[in-house]
Amino acid sequence: MGGTEELIELLGRAGLEVVGERRVEEVLPAPFAWRHVVGWEAEPAVAVASDRADLVAEVNGQWFRLASEAGILGGDGVFLVDVGGSDRRWVRVRLGADWDLAGVLGERPGQPEFLTMSLDGDTLLGVTTEEYAVWLVAVDRIRERQEEAARAAGRETAEERAAAWESLFQGPKPPEKILDAWASGLSLNAATPKELRAKLVDRSPYAIYSALPTEALDAVLAHPDWKTRMGAAEHQPNITAEQWARLILGEQEERRRWLLTMIAAERWAELDEDTCRGLAADPSPRVRSEAARFQGLPVDLSVALAADPDGGVRAVACQEAWPHLDAAAREALLADPHGTVRVRSLLLHHRQHPMPRAVFEAPEVQDVQDIRRQALETCRLERGLAEHLARHGESHERRSLARNPRLDPDLVALLAEDPDADVRSLVAVRADLTEEQRARIDYEFDPNLHSWALDWVVALHQDEDAMRRLAASSHPLIRRSVARARRLPPDAVARLARDEDRVVQLFLAESCDDAPADMLLAVWQWWTGSLSTPDRPRGHPNFPRHDLLRYADDPSPRMRRLALDDPESTPELVERLSRDPAEEVRYRAATDPRLSAAAAARLLEDPHEHIRHAAALHPRLPARLLVWLLRGTGAETAARNPALPVEVMRRMVGALVAPADD
Repeated sequence: MGGTEELIELLGRAGLEVVGERRVEEVLPAPFAWRHVVGWEAEPAVAVASDRADLVAEVNGQWFRLASEAGILGGDGVFLVDVGGSDRRWVRVRLGADWDLAGVLGERPGQPEFLTMSLDGDTLLGVTTEEYAVWLVAVDRIRERQEEAARAAGRETAEERAAAWESLFQGPKPPEKILDAWASGLSLNAATPKELRAKLVDRSPYAIYSALPTEALDAVLAHPDWKTRMGAAEHQPNITAEQWARLILGEQEERRRWLLTMIAAERWAELDEDTCRGLAADPSPRVRSEAARFQGLPVDLSVALAADPDGGVRAVACQEAWPHLDAAAREALLADPHGTVRVRSLLLHHRQHPMPRAVFEAPEVQDVQDIRRQALETCRLERGLAEHLARHGESHERRSLARNPRLDPDLVALLAEDPDADVRSLVAVRADLTEEQRARIDYEFDPNLHSWALDWVVALHQDEDAMRRLAASSHPLIRRSVARARRLPPDAVARLARDEDRVVQLFLAESCDDAPADMLLAVWQWWTGSLSTPDRPRGHPNFPRHDLLRYADDPSPRMRRLALDDPESTPELVERLSRDPAEEVRYRAATDPRLSAAAAARLLEDPHEHIRHAAALHPRLPARLLVWLLRGTGAETAARNPALPVEVMRRMVGALVAPADD
C-alpha cells in the first residue's frame, strides 16, 4: 500500500469510515501484530475454503461474528485496521452501511489480507489467505502474551546467548541489503574496533566519518576510488600535514587537485611550508586561488599571490595580503585590470581612508548591490557622503549605514531617530552606544525570532566588567549575547538567571558553565534541547542530580523522567517507569543502563518507533532478539548495539568482505 491518500481511498472502497486523525496508537504496532497471524504457531479460529462460491460473503460474515464476540467492535463501533504494505500503521475506522472487507482489503478479491484490533489493544483478529483456505486468526490477551514473551526472552542463559550468536552465521549468506545494513550499523557503533572500522569504508557511507588508524587512513587516502579519497579528505578528523601533502600533490588531474586544495582550505588544514609553496606555484590558477586562503600561509607567499598573473588568484589573495603590502603594491591593485580585484582593493583601501562621494557613486560600486552594501557597512566615508546618506539615503542604504562601526556619533544619533523602524533597531544594538543612549531608542524587537549572539559582545566575553554592564542592558539581544559566554561573574549570572526574556535563561543554560541549578531545572520544564546543544539543560554540570526522586509521581512527564537521574533511584523504578503511560518517560527508561533484559524485550514492541529504536540499542537486549533484528528490517540499528561481542563483529565484517559466491 502506498501513501496515506491511497490508503484512505482503499478503506473507503471497503466501506470503512476513517475516524479522527491518524495517530500513533498505544497498542502493539501492526508489524509485530502480523507475527501472531502469520507465524508458524498460528491456528485459525475459522478456515474458509478458497473454492467456495460465496467466499467473500462467508469471510465477511465470519469476521463480523468473531469481531463481535471478541469485543473488537467497541460500543461506538470503532476499531483499528491495518492492511499491510509499506505504511504499516493502525487506522481508526468504523463500518459503513455497505462494507466489504474481504472483497477489497487484499491484492485481489477473494484473497484478503488485513488485521483488525480492539482499541484497547488486547484482542486481535487477522484475516490471511493460505494455500487452500482463508484463515481468520483470533488472538486474545495480547498484553499478557507480550509480558510472557518478554520475561521468557529475559531469562536467556549464557548457552542460549552463544547459540543465538552462532545461528546468525548459519544457513545462506544474508542478502546484500542486509549486509549493507550491517556495514552501516557497525560504522556507527562506537564499540566497533578501529581495525574493523577500516574494513567498512568500501561498504558503508558512514565509515569515513570516524577517525581511522594511521595505516588505515593512509590506505584510504591512497584508495583507487576518487570519491573515497575525497570523502576521507572531507571528513577524516586527524589528517596530518604529511598526509595532506601526499594526497594533494600526488593528484595528477587538475580538477581533483583543485577540489582537494579547496577542502583543505575550508577545513583550515595546517600544511607545511613546502606544500604551501608547491601549491602556490601550481600551474592551475584554481589551485593557487585556494592556496591563497590557507591559514598560516607564509607572508611572502601571500604577497606573491596578490601579484599573481591570474586575476582570479589576485582577487582572493589581496584580502589576506593587504596588511602586508607596500604602497606601490596597493596602488597596483587599486588600478588592476581585473574588476573584482579593483573593487575588493577599493573596499580594503577605504577601511582606512575616507571614501569620497565620487567613488561611492562610481559605476563599479553602484552597479553591484553587494559591493554598495559592503561599502556602506565597512568603509570609512567622507563626512559629507555619510551625512547625505543618513539624511537622504534610501531605507536600505540607511540600514546598511546603521551597521557601519566607523560612523560619527552625531550621525548615529540621527539614525537612532530614523522613521524606519528597521534602521532604529540596527542602531539599538551598536557597540558604541551607552546604555542610556540605547534605552532612549524606540526600537522593535520580536522575542520569538531566531537570534544570534552579537559579534562585538562575543569579543568582550572575557571582560568581566563589560559583561556586568551589558548583562543589565535594556536590549534583550545584548543580554542574550552575554548569556552565551562560557564563564560569567556571579552577579551577572544571578541577573541573567532572573531575566524576563526566557531565551536569555535558555542561552545561559546552553552556554554558560556558571548557570545556576534552580534556573536549569526551570528551563528543563519547557525546553527539550537544540541541535547544537542537545543535552542542555539536563546535561549541564550544574543541573540538579539529587532530591529528584520526589518527581517520580509528578503529573508532568518531563519531571517524572528526572527521577531516574537521582543517584538513589533503583532498578525497580526503572522497571516501573518503563511502563509509564507517557512515551517520553518510557524512552528515558529505555535508555537507562539498569533496564532489565525483559523490559528491553518488551519495549522492543513499544508503539513508538523511537522507543523501539532505543530498546534495540540497549546492551541488555537478549541476543536472540538482536539476531532476529540483524536478519530483518532492524539490521542497521541492531548492528549499532554496543553489546555486540567483538568476535561477532569480526564475523559480520568477514561476511561483508567475503567474495559474493562465498
